[in-house]
Parts: sequence; C-alpha cells; structure tokens
Amino acid sequence: MREIIEKYKDVVIQIATPFSTGTGFYLKDHDVIVTNEHVVRDSKEVAIDGNSFDKTIARVLFSDPHHDLAFLAPPDKKDFQNVQLTQDPINDGDRVIAIGHPMGLKYTTTQGIVSNATRHMDEKDLNYIQTDAAINPGNSGGPLVNDQGYVIGVNTMIFSNSNNLGFALDVSYLKSALSDYKENYGKIGSRCHSCSNLVFEDTIDAGYCPHCGSKIKLPSDLDDYQPTGISSTLEKIISDAGHDVKLSRRGPSHWEIEQGSATIHISYHGKTGFIMCDAFLAKLPKQNISSIYEYLLRENNKMEGLTFSIYNQDVVLSLVIYDRYLNLESGKTLIKNLFEKSDHYDDILVDKFGAIWKSEED
Repeated sequence: MREIIEKYKDVVIQIATPFSTGTGFYLKDHDVIVTNEHVVRDSKEVAIDGNSFDKTIARVLFSDPHHDLAFLAPPDKKDFQNVQLTQDPINDGDRVIAIGHPMGLKYTTTQGIVSNATRHMDEKDLNYIQTDAAINPGNSGGPLVNDQGYVIGVNTMIFSNSNNLGFALDVSYLKSALSDYKENYGKIGSRCHSCSNLVFEDTIDAGYCPHCGSKIKLPSDLDDYQPTGISSTLEKIISDAGHDVKLSRRGPSHWEIEQGSATIHISYHGKTGFIMCDAFLAKLPKQNISSIYEYLLRENNKMEGLTFSIYNQDVVLSLVIYDRYLNLESGKTLIKNLFEKSDHYDDILVDKFGAIWKSEED
C-alpha cells in the first residue's frame, strides 16, 4: 500500500474555487485532470495546486452534471506518474484507499473496504461504490484506488450523519465520459442534462442543446466571479499587497496566501462579523521549547492587534478584525502589518530559537 500512496502523491491535485474546495487526479493517458462537477460548479477556471507544480489556474474543459464529473486542463510540461483505471470487476470486501485533500488538509489517505460494489441510487439511476474508507468534505473528486494501484471510482459523496459511509462513482461512468470526450479533446463542452448528448462551443445553438433544445450553459459561458461586500474589500487588500487573488481563494470567504515562509489564512465569518487572519509560522523544535514560549509571551505583551498562539506544533500569529470597523485603508494597514511581522518573526524563531521551517518538516 505504501508504494501506491507514494505513486499518487504527484497525481492527486488540490482544487479551489470561490465556492468550494475539492480534489482532482491527473490521467496521463487522457491528459486531463478528473474531478467532480460539483467541485467546479459555476466556475470557468479554478486554482489547482500539486506536489510537483506551484499553484496555477486551470480551465474547466468539460462538465457532466448527470454523472457529477468534470475535466480540467493540466499544467503545461509536467511529468506526472501514469495511473490507470481498473479493468477488473469490483467486489464487496476489496481493500481500497481514498486519496484527497479533506477539510483543506493536503494529501490525506484513508484505507477501508468496499462495503457494497454496486450501490444503486434511484434518484440518479447510477451505481456507486460504497466504502467504509473515511471520506470527508474536500475529498470530492479524488480517486478511490484498489490494492493493485488502479482507480476504481471517483469519491463523490458522504452521508453527513455517518462517519463510515462514503460513495464513489463507479469507474465505468468515468471511462464512458472519457471516451465521449476523446473525439473533442481540448474543446470546452458539457453533457446536456436533458438528452445526455455532448455539446461544445462549435455545436451549441445560441445557448441551447442542438439535439433536444434544452437550455445549456458551457463552462466558457459562465460569468467571472465578482465578490461583494466584505469579501470584495478583502480581495482588494490581498491584491494590493501583491498577491494573486484567484490563486488565493479557498472556498467561500476564505483565502490562503504564501507570504515568504509563512502561510496565512484569512476567513470571514459573516454570522459573527469576525475576520480571522492566522499566519502559520515555523514549527516548535524538539528541545528548548520553554524559551520559545517565554519569548512569545513577552512579544504578546508588546504587540498591539497581533497575538501569538500554538496550534499543534505550529506557531501562529493571529489578527482579528470586526467587519463593522473594516474599510479599505484600515484593512490594508492591519493585514500588511501581519504579512510583514510574519516574515520577521519566522526568521527569529528559526535563527534564534531553533524552530523548524515548515518546508523542512513537510
């Protein structure tokens, strides 16, 4: 199993939009990134991040709402591992691995068995693989892999009231969608929700399916995301600080920014009105931890607006802003200060106290 997990590290990709986060995986034989349609819904392009490439923007090439599948354009000139789709039957009791990025945590694997190889869902008239391998929000679109290293399904959904009840779309539907798309590779299209025929930019009839006349919207026809309210202000602040907002988006009202060696998460909680800004700095060393604690407590007494804390082994520098008092100028000053202090303190923690760079720990 360890060899399989290592093989998929370069293949499994994190996907983020202004509306959701999820997982995808690259199929070299087809030169597309596969994911769920609901992960990229309402987006013509998404942010992707992988083990072998930096964050970048990828176009949504194809959407299939009926099967909940989508294909994305991969990064240019990347030498990914070649993983393949199974040709063997799937049986109850088979050992499986679910791979993805649940809850925003990069590259997580869970093992289990196939509880039911052909769980039929009447509302969609599709077969799913039921598994007890833990699948959580953010896993959607990732591969379900057997103990031979072949993809047997696409992790798609969970039952919210159960810890061990996950479902992956059977790989046969993915094979069919890939076969249908192959003749139109590189074109942007969708499967018609009414007649199930594929419609592309060069065949669509003024916004309608040329086969059945149903209204259809291709990924390329979608409007660009336009934030409003506090989210709009925060995105302007992030952009003015020199960061690409499209690459920073991590689901609804959440952004992740790389500032020097620090990773900064900004979240807006509309119900409470709080904007939480957390800069994850270096990790605690194995020894001399007490000296770091003393230093952080002293700095907390000196600083205004910023606070140190420890989360697991990470040193975190935090800023809290109440939305009622946020405007563009005050926000720029406060968040710029957090960015600058994050870099400053990260160096001190490593150079003077032996803290561990996050990149070294990873």
